[in-house]
Amino acid sequence: MTRRGAAAAAPFSFTSFLFWGGAVGRREIYQRRFFMAGTKIPHVNHIVAVASGKGGVGKSTTSMNLAVALAVQGLRVGLLDADVYGPSQPRMMGVADSQPESDGERINPVVAHGVKVMSMGFLSDEQTPMVWRGPMVQSALMQMLKTVNWGTDETPLDVLVLDMPPGTGDTQLTLTQQVALDGAVIVTTPQDIALMDARKGLEMFNKVNVRVLGIVENMAGFCCPHCGETSDIFGAGGGARMAAETGVEILGRVPLALAVREGTDGGRPLVVNAPESEVAAIYRDLAAKVWEKISAAPVQSGVKIVIE
Repeated sequence: MTRRGAAAAAPFSFTSFLFWGGAVGRREIYQRRFFMAGTKIPHVNHIVAVASGKGGVGKSTTSMNLAVALAVQGLRVGLLDADVYGPSQPRMMGVADSQPESDGERINPVVAHGVKVMSMGFLSDEQTPMVWRGPMVQSALMQMLKTVNWGTDETPLDVLVLDMPPGTGDTQLTLTQQVALDGAVIVTTPQDIALMDARKGLEMFNKVNVRVLGIVENMAGFCCPHCGETSDIFGAGGGARMAAETGVEILGRVPLALAVREGTDGGRPLVVNAPESEVAAIYRDLAAKVWEKISAAPVQSGVKIVIE
């Protein structure tokens, strides 16, 4: 076997990832004063960011089921776990024990449920915290975006779903500045505290001229399996109020459901694990709406942002 062939058969390790290009990425981030958004990722037609103003609202669950629902429609789909500090997609997609492979130049993502998946969770132990400064995180994300084999000239990826980290910090700003996003989906719960932070996330995308495709209201009521009564544990109507205030469409209201939690913990996305369920139908409808919006519009063009 040749040296190149041996490299192709080897898993892509955490150490090799750091050695590969981190220093170059950090130098770029420190030295560049002007950032241009709109960089096309090789062999990716559309990119959608799934974001939230705070953690714990179901953003990663929404990202996973959106990606799988798009794949179920027959689209070529990728899922990038951009939450470097708390990567969860490998376990949620049922591939926590897998590793991407590399030929020394490009990374081959892990495939699960018809979706190409990439995450820092593949490259580090689940018990080991990622104690990284912002520039290191941003460099790692840009490497995963630009050096992963998402598609080919003949079979480009139709959609890449970005599971964004929560909040509106450096990482989110770097991604919106340097990547051609077709739009963003904002995930919130009906709770006032979650809505307050979700508005900030929505406004961040407005400021950088990234179209907000709509709002997903998660944990929107719990139907008791015994009596059938619905309880609004996290409040009610919050998503509708936010939509009215911002003029942004509600793409879906996802209730609290035991099957969602069981599927997420077990690495079985609800869309494929219980396709006949009410919640799976909501995710499929969400995917159809997102695809309709991004496929009908031109790719997001760049906007120059000056960092003072």
